[in-house]
Amino acid sequence: LFALLLYNNYMIDYKLIAKTIKESKYAVAFTGAGISVESGVPPFRGENGLWEKHGSQFAEISYFVKHPKESWGSLKKVFYDPITDVKPNKAHIVLANLEKMGIMRSIITQNIDNLHQDAGSKIVYELHGTAKYAVCMKCKSRYKINKDILDMNPPSCEKCGSVLKPDFVFFGEQLPALDFNSSIEDSQKSDLFIIIGTGGEVMPAAQIPHLAKRANAKIMEINPEPSSFTNYIVDIYVQEKAGIAFTEIEKYL
Repeated sequence: LFALLLYNNYMIDYKLIAKTIKESKYAVAFTGAGISVESGVPPFRGENGLWEKHGSQFAEISYFVKHPKESWGSLKKVFYDPITDVKPNKAHIVLANLEKMGIMRSIITQNIDNLHQDAGSKIVYELHGTAKYAVCMKCKSRYKINKDILDMNPPSCEKCGSVLKPDFVFFGEQLPALDFNSSIEDSQKSDLFIIIGTGGEVMPAAQIPHLAKRANAKIMEINPEPSSFTNYIVDIYVQEKAGIAFTEIEKYL
């Protein structure tokens, strides 16, 4: 029985969960949209998700290349306006503190909001890139996103004049090889792999927890609702929001 039936809606043994984390030698976190939703970042999928409300054509690389102005107009509205003032929540902060303690070796994230870094995490593999930067489509110069860039439509490179693109993965693009390969490597090194706030629907990212399981890592999941991982690879399931769970876990660290 997954989770040893110790973790359920009524009785979650946070002391034991914290002990499991503290005793790990190589803990790795795998985070998805759920952890950021608690900071006010809108989800992409599901009911009231960004794709349901706005469609996804503007985030397809083929559309962006042909219609950069129209794409940037939607990108600003959908991605940048909602995350202007978001801050890390308790889950981000505790994960960063676990890294400082030498317990959390890395964070593998599907999110593009930079909240793990804002919380103080240093080793973060961004499977889908970051909304914090823009990159030139031609010369690959990289720029930190600021108001001046967002006020241009479309923004252009200071060096070569070509169009800038947000430095996150569009539909039709490959995942960044360095982050993806590093994520695979760390998942296979881990003895504790913590899944947080992801349904496991997005490929190829969703393969990574399975690689950790095959390498004999203990799989912990913190999610308010069961995911595609829960009944198949998870050893410890904490059915709770990440911010609430890590507030309790921190008491025993």
